[in-house]
Amino acid sequence: MQNNHNDLLHTEKIIADRKVFFLDLKKNARGKVIKITEDVSGNRDTIMVPADILGDFIAALTDIKATSDADDK
Repeated sequence: MQNNHNDLLHTEKIIADRKVFFLDLKKNARGKVIKITEDVSGNRDTIMVPADILGDFIAALTDIKATSDADDK
């Protein structure tokens, strides 16, 4: 199966200690997805989040961040 780089619409990279996170917005036959890849010393794990639920995904992360920030006080 050939990897088509033309389906990549946007990419972001976050570096945190020894981890690198890649967030790629891609488009395929089923629609848009956000591919989130964690790279730790060459070991990679990936999840795919459908773009149409991105708002729900971000809201959940925002709630988690608020809880984490409150616990730090």
